[in-house]
Amino acid sequence: MSSSLKHWVKILRGTAASTARGWQGMLVTPAAVKPKKMLKLYEFEACPYCRLVREVLTELHLDAEIYPCPKGGKRFRQEAKAIGGKAQFPFMIDPNTGDELYESDAIIAHLYKTYAQKPVPVRHKLRPLQVLSSYSNSVLGGNGGMNARRSLTVEKMLRLYSFEASPFSRVVREKLCELELPYELINLGKEQAADLGLNGMHAALGQYAPVQGGKREQFLIKTNKMMVPYLEDPNTGKSMFESRDIVDYLEKTYAL
Repeated sequence: MSSSLKHWVKILRGTAASTARGWQGMLVTPAAVKPKKMLKLYEFEACPYCRLVREVLTELHLDAEIYPCPKGGKRFRQEAKAIGGKAQFPFMIDPNTGDELYESDAIIAHLYKTYAQKPVPVRHKLRPLQVLSSYSNSVLGGNGGMNARRSLTVEKMLRLYSFEASPFSRVVREKLCELELPYELINLGKEQAADLGLNGMHAALGQYAPVQGGKREQFLIKTNKMMVPYLEDPNTGKSMFESRDIVDYLEKTYAL
């Protein structure tokens, strides 16, 4: 199977996984108060409990420093254990409040209480259904981002513009996780009805206007394009769109 075909198989599997999950982690509902200091999340892409937290980060428009902890990882798994006392994921550190939290439901409750300043929605309280659905998402997605691979280390964190339910962003997050490359996750969840649909649909229907003052407007001004994923690597000065190009770049630049 060619690399191009393998990539599209992953995209199709990711699309099926997001559909099975009801496309949670796509819409901003609504944006929360932005923390002064970026949240820190130790997690791995294929973990169904970590996904629940990442979905809420998208839905609340919150960004976070991601420290990938795939199985067999030797960089951040031990760091998380040294800080919190156990290698259990997800593990979130909130430098704004001093909280160090395990368990996805505890992290989600903290995010809603502290930054959304409202109760956790009922759907998040249906924990058995949420967990089962998230497990299905991992299986349908092929459990990408589960196991660590040898890679070069980086001096500076990469930056990824993404939203959780995007199958194109998913394959990039999987690669970052497998290579244990830390990155700033900048969430660009969809803020309005005009944001829905495939990339390019807005242009076909007419002039696209993002929500004024929103993160998507800032991103559009920055890049002159509204699509994700978008990767910035301060270690090499590279910036790029297109999931396949980003995955190829990460593989060629950092995989051993």
